[in-house]
Amino acid sequence: MDRLDPNTTNTTNTTNATPDPELRAVDQSVVAGGTPAGAFDPWSYRNEAGVAGANLVGYKVEASDGSIGKIDSDSSEVNASYLVVDTGPWIFGKKVMLPAGTVNHVDHEEQKVFVDRTKDQIKAAPEYDETATDPAYRDKLGGYYNDTYAATPPGSGLR
Repeated sequence: MDRLDPNTTNTTNTTNATPDPELRAVDQSVVAGGTPAGAFDPWSYRNEAGVAGANLVGYKVEASDGSIGKIDSDSSEVNASYLVVDTGPWIFGKKVMLPAGTVNHVDHEEQKVFVDRTKDQIKAAPEYDETATDPAYRDKLGGYYNDTYAATPPGSGLR
């Protein structure tokens, strides 16, 4: 398989069926939880996520492999959107910051936010510091989540 150019989008749907909203079109194939069409922007919600200015505080958060906690606070600031998730006993009461770009979709009826990262990926992210508002922290966190898209699953033979 050829290496994909993250600066191009290809949303061609080769069937008449509407793809599942959790699926992303990439190079004429659909990959669950894959990189959103185009370059990954960690600090902006995807258009198809269904956030559209909603207050997400109190919503439960689901990683790709299970629940991770509830949203304690959120920001919808342009190019600086994120969620702060209280993980409760999952990571011993710590909070984690998730850039908006990790949000796959929102189910407002169930009050759940679905992110396209595993629990282990979230747990391994740079530690959340409520006092860290400097650009260096945001760059570090955004870079970490951007790199998780670049990682190739073991045994896939892709690089």
